[in-house]
Amino acid sequence: MKTMKTWRNIFVMCTALLSLASCSSDDDNAKDIVNEINMSVSAEPGVMYNLFDSMGEHPIECMRVMTEDEPGRWQNLYFSEIKGFIYERGHEYELRVMRTILANPLQDASDRTYELVRILADKKVEEVAEPVKKEVKSEADIEYEQQCPVEKYAIAKGGEYMVDAEGKVTYADGTPTPEFDKHAQIYLENILDKSHPLWQAGARYQATYAYVLSPLSDEIRLVPSNHSCFLFKNILTESEMTHVQQSMKQGETLHYHLILANVYKRGIQKVEFTIKKK
Repeated sequence: MKTMKTWRNIFVMCTALLSLASCSSDDDNAKDIVNEINMSVSAEPGVMYNLFDSMGEHPIECMRVMTEDEPGRWQNLYFSEIKGFIYERGHEYELRVMRTILANPLQDASDRTYELVRILADKKVEEVAEPVKKEVKSEADIEYEQQCPVEKYAIAKGGEYMVDAEGKVTYADGTPTPEFDKHAQIYLENILDKSHPLWQAGARYQATYAYVLSPLSDEIRLVPSNHSCFLFKNILTESEMTHVQQSMKQGETLHYHLILANVYKRGIQKVEFTIKKK
């Protein structure tokens, strides 16, 4: 009787081990699911929170997307989460993307990755440059975030740009930028020391907008950032670019100021860049 009980226990243990081995083998042999799908991207960005921000204290701006196989369900994705795609606020997109559902995703990571195949449609549904609230009539009217201003950002390459009579934009060192009316950008660099308490701060200390102080206008405009940079065409109006091309003399310089602001449109710091007629 005792022998039969012992053999029964051994049989149960062996069965359990075989079951575990089978599961492990299944996991090891599982394959990623890869397919092309259509995806809609909202013109209005959303807000999401870091996995470890359980209190929801540090909102992060993100894209809002909807896939064809989950109609009516909007999801949040980081701006950089679709490989090869650059999102611009105020634009509504229809995309063809390659979606990979990972069989063995990393712990605490998404089980899906996306890569742009092509842009099916790109529709501008709102003005990118927003008029500031009426009470913001001067720099003094701009409210700053707590612990600000703080020198967190610097404009890349010294913030010096050259423009010729045809509107071609280059850096002061001669390095070309994309065309003005397309993707020419003013890049920001994070220069804050890693020991600074705001180094890992959330959206309150991230440049999401900028108040534009133009030497050619008394109007203060609020423009959105585009992943740590600003599109040139949003900072300079068409009339200002025309002035640079047609009215400025060679060597003449304009000084622009940007008051970088967070998702709540509160100021973080003031930076300067120059435009020199080539």
